[in-house]
Amino acid sequence: MAAVPVEEAIAALSTFSLEDEQPEIQGPAVLVSTERGATSSPVEYSDVSAYRLSLSEDTKALNQLNTLIQEGKEMSSVLYTYRSCVKALPQLPESMKHSQADLYLETYQVLDLEMSRLREIQRWQASASSKLAADMQRFSRPERRINGPTITHLWSMLKLLDVLVQLDHLKNAKASIPNDFSWYKRTFTQVSVQWPDTDSMREELDDLQIFLSTRWAILLNLHVEMFRVNNVEDILQVLIVFAVESLELDFALLFPERHMLLRVLPVLVVMATSSDKDSESLYKRVKINRLINIFKRHYLIVNHMGTIRAEHDDFAIRFAASVNQLLLLKSTDGADIEWCKEIKGNMYDMVVEGFQLLSRWTARVWEQCAWKFSRPCKDAGPSESQELLSSYSDYEKVVRYNYSQEERKALVELVSYIKSVGSMMQRCDTLVADALWETIHAEVQDFVQNTLATMLRTTFRKKKDLSRILSDMRTLSADWMANTSKPESEFQSLQHGGDESRGNFFYPRPVAPTAAQVHCLQFLIYEVVSGGNLRKPGGLFGNSGSEIPVNDLKQLETFFYKLSFFLHILDYSATIATLTDLGFLWFREFYLESSRVIQFPIECSLPWMLVEHVLESPCAGLLESVLMPFDIYNDSAQHALVVLKQRFLYDEIEAEVDHCFDIFVSKLCEVIFTYYKSWSASELLDPSFLFALDNGEKYSIQPMRFSSLLKMTRVKLLGRTIDLRSLIAERMNKVFRENLEFLFDRFESQDLCAIVELEKLLDILKHSHELLSKDLSIDSFSLMLNEMQENISLVSFSSRLASQIWSEMQNDFLPNFILCNTTQRFIRSSKVPLVPVQKPSIPQAKPNFYCGTQELNSAHQSFARLHSGFFGIPHMISVVKLLGPRSLPWLIRALLDHISNKIATLEPMISGLQETLPKSIGLLPFDGGVTGCMRLVKEQLSWGTKSELKAEVLRGIKEIGSVLYWMGILDIVLRELDTTHFMQTAPWLGLIPGADGQTLHSQNGGDSPVVNLFKSATTAIVSNPRCPNPTSFYTMSKQAEAADLLYKANLNTGSVLEYALAFTSAALDKYCSKWSAAPKTGFIDITTSKDFYRIYSGLQIGYLEQSVQLQPNNHNVLGDSVAWGGCTIIYLLGQQLHFELFDFSYQILNVAEVEAVSITQTHKNHHFVQGWDTLLEAMKKARRLNNHVFSMLKARCPLEDKTACAIKQSGAPLHRIKFENTVSAFETLPQKGT
Repeated sequence: MAAVPVEEAIAALSTFSLEDEQPEIQGPAVLVSTERGATSSPVEYSDVSAYRLSLSEDTKALNQLNTLIQEGKEMSSVLYTYRSCVKALPQLPESMKHSQADLYLETYQVLDLEMSRLREIQRWQASASSKLAADMQRFSRPERRINGPTITHLWSMLKLLDVLVQLDHLKNAKASIPNDFSWYKRTFTQVSVQWPDTDSMREELDDLQIFLSTRWAILLNLHVEMFRVNNVEDILQVLIVFAVESLELDFALLFPERHMLLRVLPVLVVMATSSDKDSESLYKRVKINRLINIFKRHYLIVNHMGTIRAEHDDFAIRFAASVNQLLLLKSTDGADIEWCKEIKGNMYDMVVEGFQLLSRWTARVWEQCAWKFSRPCKDAGPSESQELLSSYSDYEKVVRYNYSQEERKALVELVSYIKSVGSMMQRCDTLVADALWETIHAEVQDFVQNTLATMLRTTFRKKKDLSRILSDMRTLSADWMANTSKPESEFQSLQHGGDESRGNFFYPRPVAPTAAQVHCLQFLIYEVVSGGNLRKPGGLFGNSGSEIPVNDLKQLETFFYKLSFFLHILDYSATIATLTDLGFLWFREFYLESSRVIQFPIECSLPWMLVEHVLESPCAGLLESVLMPFDIYNDSAQHALVVLKQRFLYDEIEAEVDHCFDIFVSKLCEVIFTYYKSWSASELLDPSFLFALDNGEKYSIQPMRFSSLLKMTRVKLLGRTIDLRSLIAERMNKVFRENLEFLFDRFESQDLCAIVELEKLLDILKHSHELLSKDLSIDSFSLMLNEMQENISLVSFSSRLASQIWSEMQNDFLPNFILCNTTQRFIRSSKVPLVPVQKPSIPQAKPNFYCGTQELNSAHQSFARLHSGFFGIPHMISVVKLLGPRSLPWLIRALLDHISNKIATLEPMISGLQETLPKSIGLLPFDGGVTGCMRLVKEQLSWGTKSELKAEVLRGIKEIGSVLYWMGILDIVLRELDTTHFMQTAPWLGLIPGADGQTLHSQNGGDSPVVNLFKSATTAIVSNPRCPNPTSFYTMSKQAEAADLLYKANLNTGSVLEYALAFTSAALDKYCSKWSAAPKTGFIDITTSKDFYRIYSGLQIGYLEQSVQLQPNNHNVLGDSVAWGGCTIIYLLGQQLHFELFDFSYQILNVAEVEAVSITQTHKNHHFVQGWDTLLEAMKKARRLNNHVFSMLKARCPLEDKTACAIKQSGAPLHRIKFENTVSAFETLPQKGT
C-alpha cells in the first residue's frame, strides 16, 4: 500500500471539525494540570551579566531572594494546611494502662515529624529575615555606591516581606500548633528519660516554644535584623513610595501583586516610622491621605454591578470584533503591513484590557470575601432567634448567613463574567499568540530604534552619561535583523549629529524579549530618570529636579509600564489561569480549626451556595451560569494539588464535589421538570377561562432557557468529563415514571369520577414530555405509560388502569351510584353503602407532580371539581381515551360477564319471590277505587318477610341496568369517535356521502386518492435516472394499498350497546323457562302467571310506595337504573305487552283515571283520592320511564325472533308478532347545554 503524502494527510485532517453544538457556559479552568507557567526560565536572571551593566551583585541577591520566596511559599503551605495531630490520638482504656509507654513513644514519633517541619520554618524565617535585612542594608550604606536596587529587585523584596507577613499571621492563627507542641514536649519528657545528652534537644525545644508562643515573632525578628547595623529608612521609604505609586497607577497587572502590596504596605509604614524623625521624613514624601485613600474602598460587589455589566458587554463585543478582524487578516494574502500592524496592535490592546478587567474583577471577589470574613453576621434574620444565631459556627456567620440574596446574585454574575471572559480569551490562545509576540517585538523595536534615536539626537546629545545608558538599552534589545536599513551607518550619523529624522522601518517578527532583557531595560530607564538617587523627591517618575523634558519623561514612563506587562502577556495561558482562579472561595482551614470540626456541611460551602441560589432564584437569566460556580471547585482542587501539595485537601474537595454534583443534577432536573410541567399546564388551560380573569397573567410562565444546559455533554470537573445531558435524560426518565406512578396511585385512592382529572393530568404530563423532547432525548411517553400500566406484553390486553376501573365499578360504582336518566349521569347514592369501600389514602406530592405551580394547580383543580360529583359522557370520553382500543374490549367483556353472573345470582332469589306469590292474582277491580286497589295489592303481595330478599333483587336489577346504561353511554362516545375518524380518513379513501345517507366511492371501482398519490409519486421519482433506491418507493406504494384495504375494512364498526343487549338476551335464555313459562291453556295466563314481569311489577309498586312513604327523595337510593334493568329483562324475555297490561301500577293508574273522570262528572268531593297524589305521580313517572326504555330497546334490539303474544278482537291468541323499528330513544333525550 502506497504511503499518503504528508501534505495530503494534513489537508485531509483539516477537513474534520472537532466542534459540536455544546455551548460555552463553563470557565477555562476545567482540567487539573501539573504546571501553569509556560515561560518560566530555568536560568532566571543568570544571563544578566552578559549585558555588562554592573548588576552582578544585584542579580545574585535577586536570585537568592527568589529562592527564598519559593521556599517561603512552601512553608506557608505547610502552615496553612496544618491540622492537629492530637485529635487523632487514641484514648487508652484502663485495661491497657500498661501500654502507656508504648503510646507515648508512638505519639512522639508522629509528632516529631510535624515538629521538624516547624523547626525548619523557624530556621528558614531567621535566615530569610537576615538575608532580607542584609539586602536592604546593602543599598542603604552611604559609603558604598553600587548599581541597584532594580525594579525587579524591589518586587522581590516586597514579595519576600509578604511571605514573612503571611507566615507570621498563619503561625498566630493556628491554635492547634501550640496544642500539638505541648503534647510533643510532654511525650518528649516521658520518652527521653533514658536518652543520653538531651540538653541540646531541650534547648531546641525551648527555642521552638518561644517562637511558637510569641505573637508576631517573625516580624519582630525581621525588625531587629533590619536595624541591627544601620538604619534602613531610605530603602524602606523607597519601597513605600514604589508600593504607593504602583497601587495608585495600577502598575501591577495581576491582582495577586496588588494584594501583596496592600498587605506589606502597612508593615513597611510601621517599620519606617519607628521614630518621630523617621515619621516626619516619610510623611513628607508620602502624604498620609494617599495612604488612607488606598485602603478606602467600597468592597461589596453589589454596589459595582452596573459598571461591571457595562464593562463586560462592551469588552465582549470589542474583543469579538478584534478576533474577527484578526481572522480576516489571516485569510487575506498580501495584506498591507500597516493594516496588519494596526489590527495586531488593536488585538494586543484588547488582551491587555481583558487582563486588567479580569484582574480588577477577581480582586473585587477577593476583597469582598475578606471584608465578609472581617464582618460576620451579627443580626438574626426575621425567622431566626438570637439564641439560634448564637449556635451557628463562625464559618456559618461569615459565609452562609453573611450573603444576602442580592449579594449572591451579584457574586454569581461576577464569577460568570470572570470565567466567560477567561474562557473566551483562552480559546483564542493560538490565534492571538503571533499577534501578541509581533506587537511586543514592534513596541520594543520602535522604542529602542526610533524613540531612543530621537532622544539621542536631541535631549541627550550632550549628556554623555545618559547617552551611554540609552546606547546600552539599544545594544541589549535592538533587533537589527528585522531592520531594512544598515544600523552601523545610522549609528555613525547619530554620533556625528546628523539631521536624519526618518524612523527605521523593520519587519514584524514574533520574537519577544526575555525576562532578563525586560529586567535590564527597566533598570536602565529607572537610572535615566532617577540618576540612581534613592532619595529623589517626587516619586519614581516625578519631574522634581529632573532635567529631562516632560514629553521625553512621559515616553519613558509609558514604555516602562508596558515592560511590566510584557512577561504576563507572553505567558498568556498562565496569566489567564491566575486571573480566573477563584479557588480561594472554598478554603476554610482557619474556621475548621476554630470550630473544632472535621469539615463543614455543603450548605456552608460558598460554591454550593451560589449553585443553589441559581437553581432557586426567580431570575431566569442566571440559569445558564449554574455551572460557573463548579469551576471554583476546579480551581481549589488545582490549588490543593499544585500549590498546597496536600492530597487530603483534594480528597475533601472531591468528596464535596461528588456530593454536590449529585444534588445539583437532582435539583436541576426538578427545576426543568417543574418548568416544562408548568409550561404545559399553562398552554392547556381553557382560553375562555383566562379571558374571563382580570389577573390571568399569573398563570403565564416566564420563559427559561434550558437548551444550553441540555446540550452539555462534556462538563469538566476535577479532570473528569461528565455527560450532563445523559444524566439529565436518565433522571428525567425516572421522574416521568414516578409522576405516572403517583397519578395512578392518586386515581386508585379516589372513585371513578376522578377519571377526568386523571386524563387531564396525563395530558399535561404528555405535553410536558413533548416540549422537553424537543431539547432532550428521553424515552417515549407511550413506552413509559405502558410500563407503569404493566401493559408491555403483546398478549396482555388488560392494564393497571383497566383493572382499576373494573375493580372500582364492581366494588363502588355499580353498588353505590344511581342513574339520573334525564341528565344521563350517574351520581353517588345518599344511602350509606352496606359494605364500606376500603381505599388507600390520597397520596401527597410536590406541586410539580400535578400542574407545576400552586396557581396552576388551583386552576386545574377547579375544572376537576366540576366533574367530581357525577359520572357521565365526559368521564366516558376519558375512559375511552385512556384505555384505548387495546384494553377497552377487556373491560367490556368483564362488564358483560358481570351481567351474566348477576343474572345467575338473581335466579334463586326470584324463584324465592315466585314461591311466595299467591296461586291466583286477578285484575284489580275498578269499583274499589285507588284505595281498594292498593289494599288488594298489599294483600296479594305477601312479601313482608322477604324485605331483604326484595332489596337484594332490586339492587341486582339496578346493577344490570347501570351496566347496560353505561354501555349505552360508551356506545355514544365510540360512535362520536368513529365519526371523527371517518371524517379524517374519508377524503384519503375517496368516500363521499350518498343521497340516501349511504357511503359511496368516488373513484368508481378505481384506486383511492391515497393509493393514486403514492403511485404517481413513485412513478415520477423512479423515472428520474438519478433515483438512488427505487425499491423503497415501490414498497411505500404497496404499503399505501395495504393501508387503503385496512381502513376500508374498519369503516363499519358495530354497536357496543347492541352487542351488550344480545349478550344479555343470550344469558337470559338459560332462565327463560323459569321466568317466562308458556301458558298451559294456550291463552294469556292472567291470574296464575309467575313470570318475571309479575315479579318486577310487584317489586316496582312496592318500591314506589316505599319511596313515597319514607321521604320524597328516597328515589335517590336506587335511581333510574332499576327501570333500565327490569324493563330490559322484560323486553328480552318477550314480556313487554304482558307487563303493560298487567302491571299493578299501570292498573292503578287506569283506575285513578276512571275514578277522576267519575268524580268530575258527579261533582263529588275531590278529597276522595286525596293522599294518593304523590304515589300516582310516582307511578306516572315510572310509566314514562318504562316507555322510554322500551322505545330505546325496540330501536336498538328488535325482537322479530322472540315469542310474544297478543289478543285479537275475537279473543284468539296471536303468536310471534313483530315489533316495528322506531327511532333511537337516545336521540330524543335532552342533551347537555340544551
